[in-house]
Amino acid sequence: VLALDTIQDPGNMGTIIRLADWFGIDNIVCSHGCADAFAPKAIQATMGAIAHVKVHYTDLITWLSQHTVNCPIIGACMDGENIYKAKKEHAGIIVMGNEGNGISPAVDKLITHRIHIPTFARGRQKVESLNVAMATAIILSEFKGTLHQ
Repeated sequence: VLALDTIQDPGNMGTIIRLADWFGIDNIVCSHGCADAFAPKAIQATMGAIAHVKVHYTDLITWLSQHTVNCPIIGACMDGENIYKAKKEHAGIIVMGNEGNGISPAVDKLITHRIHIPTFARGRQKVESLNVAMATAIILSEFKGTLHQ
């Protein structure tokens, strides 16, 4: 399952829905602060994937709290373990945070595994972070690719 914490840009929301469809994820759980998946810009960015992926809006903290015992909650965090070295779970909830602020403090308390995508721009100026949709693509590819080898 993919969980989104306050993703605000409809273009990012639509692209993430499209990615979920590509990687075989049937459900996305969104905090109430997320962009509307049915906004015109989001629909356009899904390229039709909105017909295949269910998007649920809920109180994300309550929803995650109900899953902490049985399921790892994997958060994309700047201070997490290198995704390429981290152990990949066969089941879990991947949480992606807000474009500017990342995962909210309340949701962060529920994260059981913290991961990050390392930069390879050694010895030169690097960008501060990746776009949330790009980061989602890398994380889903790494998890799905590793688990299906």
